[in-house]
Amino acid sequence: MKLPGLAPYIPSKREECGVFGVYGHEDAAKLTYFGLYALQHRGQESAGIAVSDGGCVREHKNMGLVYEVFKEDTLKALEGHLAIGHVRYSTTGSSLLSNAQPFVVFHGHEYYAIAHNGNLVNAYELRSKLEQEGAIFRTTMDTEVIMHLVARNLKYGLEEAIANALNTIKGAYSLVMCTKDKLIAIRDPLGFRPLCLGKLHDAYVVASETCAFDLIEASYIRDVQPGEVLIIDHNGLTSIFPFEVDESKYCIFEFIYFARPDSSIFGQNVYLMRKRLGRLLAEEYSIDGDMVMPFPDSGNYAAIGYAEASGLPFEMGIIRNHYVGRTFIQPSQAMRTFAVRVKLNPVKDLIRGKKLILIEDSIIRGTTTRTRIHTLRQAGAKELHMLVSCPPHKFPCPYGIDFSTKGELIASSNSIEQIRDYIGLDSLGYLSLEGLLKAAGAQTMTNHPYCVACFTGDYAIPFEGELQKTCFER
Repeated sequence: MKLPGLAPYIPSKREECGVFGVYGHEDAAKLTYFGLYALQHRGQESAGIAVSDGGCVREHKNMGLVYEVFKEDTLKALEGHLAIGHVRYSTTGSSLLSNAQPFVVFHGHEYYAIAHNGNLVNAYELRSKLEQEGAIFRTTMDTEVIMHLVARNLKYGLEEAIANALNTIKGAYSLVMCTKDKLIAIRDPLGFRPLCLGKLHDAYVVASETCAFDLIEASYIRDVQPGEVLIIDHNGLTSIFPFEVDESKYCIFEFIYFARPDSSIFGQNVYLMRKRLGRLLAEEYSIDGDMVMPFPDSGNYAAIGYAEASGLPFEMGIIRNHYVGRTFIQPSQAMRTFAVRVKLNPVKDLIRGKKLILIEDSIIRGTTTRTRIHTLRQAGAKELHMLVSCPPHKFPCPYGIDFSTKGELIASSNSIEQIRDYIGLDSLGYLSLEGLLKAAGAQTMTNHPYCVACFTGDYAIPFEGELQKTCFER
Protein backbone atom coordinates (compact mmCIF):
# COMPACT_ATOMS: atom_id res chain seq x y z
CA MET A 1 0.00 0.00 0.00
CA LYS A 2 1.24 3.49 -0.80
CA LEU A 3 1.44 5.71 2.25
CA PRO A 4 -0.32 9.08 2.08
CA GLY A 5 2.04 11.98 2.39
CA LEU A 6 0.23 15.31 2.00
CA ALA A 7 0.54 17.58 5.00
CA PRO A 8 -2.94 17.89 6.54
CA TYR A 9 -4.45 21.13 7.80
CA ILE A 10 -3.83 21.60 11.51
CA PRO A 11 -6.70 23.13 13.48
CA SER A 12 -6.11 26.13 15.71
CA LYS A 13 -7.21 24.55 18.96
CA ARG A 14 -4.91 22.10 20.67
CA GLU A 15 -6.45 18.78 21.37
CA GLU A 16 -5.98 15.56 23.26
CA CYS A 17 -4.53 12.29 21.96
CA GLY A 18 -5.57 9.41 19.77
CA VAL A 19 -4.95 5.70 20.35
CA PHE A 20 -5.17 2.70 18.06
CA GLY A 21 -4.48 -1.02 18.37
CA VAL A 22 -4.67 -4.17 16.27
CA TYR A 23 -4.42 -7.86 17.10
CA GLY A 24 -4.08 -10.73 14.66
CA HIS A 25 -3.02 -9.09 11.39
CA GLU A 26 0.27 -9.70 9.59
CA ASP A 27 0.44 -6.01 8.61
CA ALA A 28 -0.29 -4.73 12.13
CA ALA A 29 2.17 -1.83 11.98
CA LYS A 30 0.90 -0.58 8.63
CA LEU A 31 -2.72 -0.83 9.74
CA THR A 32 -1.80 1.14 12.85
CA TYR A 33 -0.13 3.77 10.67
CA PHE A 34 -3.36 4.25 8.73
CA GLY A 35 -5.40 4.24 11.95
CA LEU A 36 -3.19 6.99 13.38
CA TYR A 37 -3.41 8.91 10.10
CA ALA A 38 -7.20 8.97 10.52
CA LEU A 39 -6.79 10.13 14.13
CA GLN A 40 -4.23 12.85 13.34
CA HIS A 41 -6.74 15.55 14.31
CA ARG A 42 -6.45 14.42 17.94
CA GLY A 43 -2.76 15.25 18.25
CA GLN A 44 0.01 16.63 16.09
CA GLU A 45 3.06 16.83 18.35
CA SER A 46 4.31 13.25 18.16
CA ALA A 47 3.39 9.82 16.82
CA GLY A 48 4.50 6.32 17.72
CA ILE A 49 3.88 2.63 17.12
CA ALA A 50 4.89 -0.42 19.19
CA VAL A 51 4.58 -3.82 17.52
CA SER A 52 5.01 -7.42 18.68
CA ASP A 53 5.90 -10.50 16.66
CA GLY A 54 5.06 -12.78 19.58
CA GLY A 55 8.61 -12.70 20.93
CA CYS A 56 9.55 -9.10 21.54
CA VAL A 57 8.08 -5.61 21.23
CA ARG A 58 9.74 -3.08 18.91
CA GLU A 59 8.88 0.58 18.75
CA HIS A 60 9.36 3.66 16.64
CA LYS A 61 8.25 7.15 17.64
CA ASN A 62 9.26 10.73 17.01
CA MET A 63 8.08 14.31 17.08
CA GLY A 64 5.91 15.35 14.14
CA LEU A 65 2.91 14.23 12.13
CA VAL A 66 2.24 10.60 11.31
CA TYR A 67 3.42 10.86 7.70
CA GLU A 68 6.63 12.58 8.88
CA VAL A 69 7.45 10.03 11.58
CA PHE A 70 6.82 6.86 9.51
CA LYS A 71 8.14 5.89 6.11
CA GLU A 72 7.84 2.65 4.13
CA ASP A 73 11.16 1.27 5.35
CA THR A 74 10.34 2.16 8.96
CA LEU A 75 7.09 0.23 8.87
CA LYS A 76 8.68 -2.77 7.12
CA ALA A 77 11.07 -3.07 10.08
CA LEU A 78 8.13 -3.18 12.52
CA GLU A 79 7.13 -6.79 11.85
CA GLY A 80 4.40 -8.43 13.87
CA HIS A 81 0.74 -9.30 14.21
CA LEU A 82 0.04 -7.09 17.24
CA ALA A 83 0.53 -3.32 17.51
CA ILE A 84 -0.56 -0.22 19.38
CA GLY A 85 -0.15 3.38 18.27
CA HIS A 86 -0.52 6.91 19.56
CA VAL A 87 -0.75 10.50 18.33
CA ARG A 88 -0.14 13.05 21.01
CA TYR A 89 -0.85 16.53 22.14
CA SER A 90 0.70 17.14 25.56
CA THR A 91 -2.06 17.67 28.11
CA THR A 92 0.27 16.37 30.83
CA GLY A 93 4.03 16.47 30.38
CA SER A 94 6.23 18.60 28.20
CA SER A 95 6.32 18.48 24.41
CA LEU A 96 9.48 16.36 24.28
CA LEU A 97 10.51 13.23 22.40
CA SER A 98 10.96 11.44 25.73
CA ASN A 99 7.24 11.93 26.33
CA ALA A 100 6.15 10.51 22.97
CA GLN A 101 4.07 7.36 23.22
CA PRO A 102 3.61 4.39 23.25
CA PHE A 103 5.68 3.99 26.41
CA VAL A 104 7.53 0.65 26.30
CA VAL A 105 9.29 -1.16 29.19
CA PHE A 106 10.91 -4.55 29.73
CA HIS A 107 10.09 -5.84 33.21
CA GLY A 108 10.30 -9.33 34.69
CA HIS A 109 11.28 -10.93 31.36
CA GLU A 110 8.21 -9.44 29.65
CA TYR A 111 7.54 -6.46 27.38
CA TYR A 112 4.78 -3.99 28.19
CA ALA A 113 3.66 -1.04 26.08
CA ILE A 114 0.99 1.54 26.85
CA ALA A 115 -0.63 4.54 25.14
CA HIS A 116 -3.03 6.93 26.85
CA ASN A 117 -5.74 9.41 25.90
CA GLY A 118 -6.90 11.50 28.83
CA ASN A 119 -5.51 13.05 32.01
CA LEU A 120 -5.16 11.85 35.60
CA VAL A 121 -6.12 14.30 38.34
CA ASN A 122 -4.01 12.54 41.00
CA ALA A 123 -0.90 11.89 38.89
CA TYR A 124 1.26 14.41 40.77
CA GLU A 125 0.38 12.87 44.13
CA LEU A 126 0.96 9.32 42.87
CA ARG A 127 4.26 10.17 41.23
CA SER A 128 5.56 11.83 44.40
CA LYS A 129 4.63 8.77 46.44
CA LEU A 130 6.23 6.37 43.95
CA GLU A 131 9.44 8.42 43.86
CA GLN A 132 9.63 8.37 47.65
CA GLU A 133 9.41 4.58 47.45
CA GLY A 134 12.33 4.45 45.01
CA ALA A 135 10.65 4.52 41.60
CA ILE A 136 12.67 6.11 38.79
CA PHE A 137 10.84 8.00 36.05
CA ARG A 138 12.09 8.58 32.51
CA THR A 139 9.33 10.97 31.41
CA THR A 140 6.95 13.61 32.78
CA MET A 141 3.85 11.72 31.56
CA ASP A 142 1.03 10.53 33.78
CA THR A 143 1.06 7.45 31.52
CA GLU A 144 4.32 6.34 33.13
CA VAL A 145 2.63 6.51 36.54
CA ILE A 146 0.09 3.95 35.32
CA MET A 147 2.86 1.64 34.11
CA HIS A 148 4.67 1.85 37.46
CA LEU A 149 1.46 0.96 39.28
CA VAL A 150 0.88 -2.02 37.01
CA ALA A 151 4.48 -3.23 37.34
CA ARG A 152 4.54 -3.23 41.12
CA ASN A 153 1.55 -5.64 41.20
CA LEU A 154 2.56 -8.03 38.40
CA LYS A 155 3.40 -10.74 40.94
CA TYR A 156 -0.38 -11.22 41.25
CA GLY A 157 -0.83 -11.68 37.49
CA LEU A 158 -1.50 -9.19 34.71
CA GLU A 159 -5.25 -8.88 35.20
CA GLU A 160 -4.93 -8.29 38.94
CA ALA A 161 -2.07 -5.84 38.39
CA ILE A 162 -4.18 -3.80 35.97
CA ALA A 163 -7.19 -3.87 38.30
CA ASN A 164 -5.10 -2.69 41.27
CA ALA A 165 -3.55 0.12 39.22
CA LEU A 166 -6.90 1.31 37.92
CA ASN A 167 -8.36 1.42 41.40
CA THR A 168 -5.53 3.76 42.40
CA ILE A 169 -5.68 6.32 39.60
CA LYS A 170 -8.35 8.99 39.19
CA GLY A 171 -9.28 10.88 36.08
CA ALA A 172 -9.97 10.34 32.40
CA TYR A 173 -8.27 7.56 30.49
CA SER A 174 -8.80 5.50 27.40
CA LEU A 175 -5.80 3.18 27.20
CA VAL A 176 -4.37 0.64 24.83
CA MET A 177 -1.73 -1.72 26.20
CA CYS A 178 0.09 -4.70 24.82
CA THR A 179 2.39 -7.47 25.89
CA LYS A 180 4.15 -9.74 23.39
CA ASP A 181 0.90 -11.67 22.88
CA LYS A 182 -2.03 -9.62 24.23
CA LEU A 183 -3.80 -6.42 23.24
CA ILE A 184 -5.63 -4.69 26.08
CA ALA A 185 -8.14 -1.84 25.79
CA ILE A 186 -9.18 0.03 28.93
CA ARG A 187 -11.70 2.79 29.55
CA ASP A 188 -12.18 4.71 32.80
CA PRO A 189 -15.35 4.00 34.80
CA LEU A 190 -17.01 7.27 33.78
CA GLY A 191 -16.12 6.86 30.10
CA PHE A 192 -14.87 10.42 29.58
CA ARG A 193 -13.02 9.65 26.34
CA PRO A 194 -14.31 7.48 23.48
CA LEU A 195 -12.84 4.05 22.68
CA CYS A 196 -14.34 1.53 20.29
CA LEU A 197 -13.84 -2.05 19.11
CA GLY A 198 -13.90 -3.24 15.52
CA LYS A 199 -12.94 -6.17 13.34
CA LEU A 200 -11.09 -6.57 10.05
CA HIS A 201 -11.49 -10.13 8.75
CA ASP A 202 -10.03 -12.22 11.61
CA ALA A 203 -8.20 -9.31 13.25
CA TYR A 204 -9.53 -7.13 16.07
CA VAL A 205 -8.92 -3.39 16.17
CA VAL A 206 -9.52 -0.70 18.79
CA ALA A 207 -9.48 3.06 18.21
CA SER A 208 -10.38 6.39 19.75
CA GLU A 209 -12.90 7.00 16.95
CA THR A 210 -14.71 4.99 14.30
CA CYS A 211 -13.24 7.10 11.46
CA ALA A 212 -10.06 5.04 11.94
CA PHE A 213 -12.05 1.87 11.16
CA ASP A 214 -13.45 3.39 7.99
CA LEU A 215 -10.02 4.07 6.54
CA ILE A 216 -8.85 0.46 6.94
CA GLU A 217 -12.32 -0.94 6.06
CA ALA A 218 -12.85 -2.52 9.46
CA SER A 219 -16.37 -3.00 10.81
CA TYR A 220 -17.49 -1.42 14.06
CA ILE A 221 -18.55 -3.92 16.72
CA ARG A 222 -19.22 -1.84 19.82
CA ASP A 223 -17.78 0.71 22.21
CA VAL A 224 -15.41 -0.42 24.92
CA GLN A 225 -17.67 0.05 27.92
CA PRO A 226 -16.91 2.52 30.73
CA GLY A 227 -14.94 0.63 33.37
CA GLU A 228 -14.12 -2.25 31.04
CA VAL A 229 -10.75 -3.94 30.66
CA LEU A 230 -10.92 -5.76 27.31
CA ILE A 231 -8.20 -8.38 26.74
CA ILE A 232 -7.67 -9.67 23.20
CA ASP A 233 -5.44 -12.70 22.59
CA HIS A 234 -5.50 -16.12 20.90
CA ASN A 235 -8.56 -17.01 23.00
CA GLY A 236 -10.56 -14.12 21.55
CA LEU A 237 -12.16 -11.43 23.71
CA THR A 238 -12.21 -11.42 27.51
CA SER A 239 -13.77 -8.60 29.52
CA ILE A 240 -13.22 -7.79 33.17
CA PHE A 241 -14.80 -4.95 35.14
CA PRO A 242 -12.68 -3.89 38.14
CA PHE A 243 -15.15 -1.16 39.14
CA GLU A 244 -18.76 -0.73 40.12
CA VAL A 245 -20.01 1.57 37.36
CA ASP A 246 -22.99 3.68 38.40
CA GLU A 247 -23.04 6.42 35.78
CA SER A 248 -21.25 7.71 32.73
CA LYS A 249 -19.80 11.16 32.12
CA TYR A 250 -18.96 11.36 28.43
CA CYS A 251 -17.05 14.53 27.51
CA ILE A 252 -19.59 16.56 25.58
CA PHE A 253 -16.79 18.65 24.04
CA GLU A 254 -15.89 15.57 21.98
CA PHE A 255 -19.16 16.20 20.11
CA ILE A 256 -18.65 19.95 19.88
CA TYR A 257 -15.08 20.01 18.66
CA PHE A 258 -12.67 17.10 19.18
CA ALA A 259 -14.12 14.20 17.20
CA ARG A 260 -14.07 14.03 13.43
CA PRO A 261 -17.54 14.62 11.92
CA ASP A 262 -17.49 11.26 10.12
CA SER A 263 -17.03 9.42 13.44
CA SER A 264 -19.69 7.96 15.68
CA ILE A 265 -18.94 8.31 19.39
CA PHE A 266 -21.01 7.65 22.49
CA GLY A 267 -23.58 6.00 20.24
CA GLN A 268 -24.19 9.03 17.98
CA ASN A 269 -22.88 10.36 14.68
CA VAL A 270 -20.86 13.54 15.21
CA TYR A 271 -21.91 15.23 11.95
CA LEU A 272 -25.62 14.88 12.70
CA MET A 273 -25.10 15.97 16.30
CA ARG A 274 -23.41 19.19 15.17
CA LYS A 275 -26.23 19.90 12.72
CA ARG A 276 -28.69 19.56 15.62
CA LEU A 277 -26.65 22.13 17.54
CA GLY A 278 -27.13 24.55 14.66
CA ARG A 279 -30.84 23.90 14.41
CA LEU A 280 -31.26 24.57 18.12
CA LEU A 281 -29.27 27.79 17.76
CA ALA A 282 -31.85 28.86 15.18
CA GLU A 283 -34.63 28.12 17.69
CA GLU A 284 -32.93 30.21 20.34
CA TYR A 285 -31.75 33.11 18.12
CA SER A 286 -33.62 34.71 15.22
CA ILE A 287 -31.32 37.22 13.51
CA ASP A 288 -31.99 39.46 10.53
CA GLY A 289 -29.07 38.46 8.34
CA ASP A 290 -28.26 38.00 4.68
CA MET A 291 -26.39 34.70 4.93
CA VAL A 292 -25.05 32.09 7.32
CA MET A 293 -21.30 31.51 7.34
CA PRO A 294 -19.04 29.22 9.37
CA PHE A 295 -15.46 29.70 10.35
CA PRO A 296 -14.09 26.61 8.60
CA ASP A 297 -13.87 23.93 9.56
CA SER A 298 -14.99 24.12 13.18
CA GLY A 299 -18.33 25.84 12.53
CA ASN A 300 -19.29 24.10 9.26
CA TYR A 301 -21.84 21.57 10.42
CA ALA A 302 -23.64 23.70 12.99
CA ALA A 303 -23.86 26.40 10.30
CA ILE A 304 -25.55 23.94 7.93
CA GLY A 305 -28.11 23.15 10.63
CA TYR A 306 -28.72 26.82 11.38
CA ALA A 307 -29.17 27.66 7.69
CA GLU A 308 -31.63 24.81 7.18
CA ALA A 309 -33.69 25.78 10.22
CA SER A 310 -33.63 29.53 9.59
CA GLY A 311 -34.18 29.39 5.84
CA LEU A 312 -31.22 31.70 5.23
CA PRO A 313 -28.65 30.87 2.56
CA PHE A 314 -25.51 29.02 3.60
CA GLU A 315 -22.29 30.41 2.14
CA MET A 316 -18.63 29.51 2.52
CA GLY A 317 -17.59 33.15 2.67
CA ILE A 318 -14.22 32.30 4.21
CA ILE A 319 -11.88 30.03 2.30
CA ARG A 320 -9.42 27.78 4.08
CA ASN A 321 -5.92 27.19 2.72
CA HIS A 322 -5.50 23.39 2.81
CA TYR A 323 -1.76 23.53 2.32
CA VAL A 324 -0.68 25.22 5.51
CA GLY A 325 1.62 22.86 7.36
CA ARG A 326 2.65 22.71 10.98
CA THR A 327 5.36 25.37 10.67
CA PHE A 328 5.33 28.68 8.92
CA ILE A 329 7.69 31.65 8.82
CA GLN A 330 6.41 34.03 11.46
CA PRO A 331 5.44 37.49 10.16
CA SER A 332 6.64 40.74 11.63
CA GLN A 333 4.53 42.58 14.17
CA ALA A 334 3.47 44.98 11.42
CA MET A 335 1.83 42.01 9.66
CA ARG A 336 0.01 40.87 12.78
CA THR A 337 -3.03 39.49 10.92
CA PHE A 338 -0.96 37.55 8.39
CA ALA A 339 -0.92 34.30 10.38
CA VAL A 340 -4.72 34.23 10.37
CA ARG A 341 -5.12 35.26 6.73
CA VAL A 342 -2.73 32.60 5.48
CA LYS A 343 -5.14 29.96 6.80
CA LEU A 344 -8.52 31.67 6.31
CA ASN A 345 -9.27 34.33 3.74
CA PRO A 346 -12.65 36.05 3.13
CA VAL A 347 -14.38 36.19 -0.24
CA LYS A 348 -14.67 39.96 -0.38
CA ASP A 349 -17.11 40.24 -3.27
CA LEU A 350 -19.50 37.87 -1.49
CA ILE A 351 -19.53 39.49 1.94
CA ARG A 352 -19.08 43.19 1.13
CA GLY A 353 -22.05 45.17 2.43
CA LYS A 354 -23.75 42.04 3.86
CA LYS A 355 -25.12 41.23 7.30
CA LEU A 356 -23.37 37.99 8.26
CA ILE A 357 -24.41 35.37 10.77
CA LEU A 358 -21.20 33.65 11.77
CA ILE A 359 -21.31 30.21 13.37
CA GLU A 360 -18.46 28.98 15.56
CA ASP A 361 -18.17 25.88 17.75
CA SER A 362 -16.61 27.64 20.76
CA ILE A 363 -14.72 30.68 22.00
CA ILE A 364 -11.95 29.76 24.43
CA ARG A 365 -9.52 32.67 24.74
CA GLY A 366 -11.07 34.97 22.13
CA THR A 367 -7.83 36.25 20.59
CA THR A 368 -8.04 34.30 17.32
CA THR A 369 -11.74 35.11 16.89
CA ARG A 370 -11.03 38.80 17.42
CA THR A 371 -8.43 38.81 14.64
CA ARG A 372 -10.78 36.99 12.26
CA ILE A 373 -13.57 39.47 12.93
CA HIS A 374 -11.18 42.36 12.24
CA THR A 375 -10.36 40.75 8.87
CA LEU A 376 -14.06 40.53 7.98
CA ARG A 377 -14.57 44.18 8.91
CA GLN A 378 -11.72 45.13 6.61
CA ALA A 379 -13.34 43.05 3.85
CA GLY A 380 -16.45 45.26 4.01
CA ALA A 381 -19.01 43.25 6.01
CA LYS A 382 -21.90 45.50 7.07
CA GLU A 383 -22.88 43.63 10.26
CA LEU A 384 -21.28 40.71 12.08
CA HIS A 385 -23.41 38.52 14.34
CA MET A 386 -21.81 35.46 15.90
CA LEU A 387 -23.54 32.41 17.36
CA VAL A 388 -21.61 29.76 19.27
CA SER A 389 -22.87 26.17 19.30
CA CYS A 390 -22.19 25.59 23.00
CA PRO A 391 -22.46 27.55 26.26
CA PRO A 392 -19.62 29.82 27.44
CA HIS A 393 -16.53 27.99 28.71
CA LYS A 394 -16.11 29.27 32.26
CA PHE A 395 -14.22 26.52 34.06
CA PRO A 396 -10.93 24.68 33.46
CA CYS A 397 -10.85 21.02 32.52
CA PRO A 398 -8.67 18.52 34.45
CA TYR A 399 -9.61 15.59 32.19
CA GLY A 400 -7.48 16.21 29.11
CA ILE A 401 -8.63 19.43 27.43
CA ASP A 402 -6.04 22.15 27.00
CA PHE A 403 -7.56 24.91 29.05
CA SER A 404 -6.11 24.29 32.48
CA THR A 405 -6.70 27.58 34.28
CA LYS A 406 -9.68 29.91 34.52
CA GLY A 407 -7.49 32.81 33.44
CA GLU A 408 -7.20 31.27 29.98
CA LEU A 409 -10.99 31.33 29.50
CA ILE A 410 -12.44 34.64 28.37
CA ALA A 411 -15.92 33.76 29.65
CA SER A 412 -14.68 33.02 33.18
CA SER A 413 -14.28 36.72 33.98
CA ASN A 414 -16.26 38.53 31.29
CA SER A 415 -19.93 38.87 30.48
CA ILE A 416 -21.25 38.01 27.03
CA GLU A 417 -21.51 41.74 26.28
CA GLN A 418 -17.89 42.27 27.32
CA ILE A 419 -16.79 39.40 25.10
CA ARG A 420 -18.82 40.87 22.22
CA ASP A 421 -17.10 44.24 22.67
CA TYR A 422 -13.64 42.67 22.88
CA ILE A 423 -14.12 40.59 19.73
CA GLY A 424 -15.77 43.46 17.83
CA LEU A 425 -19.18 41.97 17.00
CA ASP A 426 -22.59 43.54 16.50
CA SER A 427 -24.12 40.72 18.53
CA LEU A 428 -23.02 37.49 20.21
CA GLY A 429 -25.07 34.54 21.38
CA TYR A 430 -24.27 31.16 22.89
CA LEU A 431 -26.34 28.00 22.78
CA SER A 432 -27.94 27.33 26.14
CA LEU A 433 -26.91 24.34 28.23
CA GLU A 434 -30.46 23.06 27.81
CA GLY A 435 -30.08 23.26 24.04
CA LEU A 436 -26.72 21.50 24.11
CA LEU A 437 -28.03 18.63 26.20
CA LYS A 438 -31.17 18.38 24.06
CA ALA A 439 -29.03 18.04 20.96
CA ALA A 440 -27.08 15.27 22.69
CA GLY A 441 -30.30 13.39 23.40
CA ALA A 442 -30.52 14.07 27.14
CA GLN A 443 -33.96 13.54 28.63
CA THR A 444 -33.57 16.10 31.41
CA MET A 445 -31.05 18.64 32.66
CA THR A 446 -30.10 16.39 35.56
CA ASN A 447 -30.50 12.90 34.12
CA HIS A 448 -27.88 12.66 31.39
CA PRO A 449 -24.58 10.83 30.79
CA TYR A 450 -22.41 13.85 29.91
CA CYS A 451 -19.63 15.79 31.58
CA VAL A 452 -20.40 19.51 31.23
CA ALA A 453 -18.02 20.74 33.92
CA CYS A 454 -16.31 23.24 31.61
CA PHE A 455 -19.65 25.09 31.44
CA THR A 456 -20.96 24.54 34.98
CA GLY A 457 -17.98 23.79 37.26
CA ASP A 458 -19.71 20.61 38.41
CA TYR A 459 -16.77 18.17 38.34
CA ALA A 460 -17.53 14.46 38.32
CA ILE A 461 -14.13 13.64 39.85
CA PRO A 462 -12.97 16.17 42.44
CA PHE A 463 -9.38 17.36 42.46
CA GLU A 464 -7.46 19.05 45.25
CA GLY A 465 -5.50 22.29 45.07
CA GLU A 466 -4.83 24.36 42.00
CA LEU A 467 -5.63 22.60 38.75
CA GLN A 468 -2.14 23.12 37.35
CA LYS A 469 -0.78 21.04 40.27
CA THR A 470 -2.44 17.96 38.84
CA CYS A 471 0.36 17.59 36.29
CA PHE A 472 4.12 17.53 36.43
CA GLU A 473 4.88 20.16 33.80
CA ARG A 474 2.62 22.23 31.64
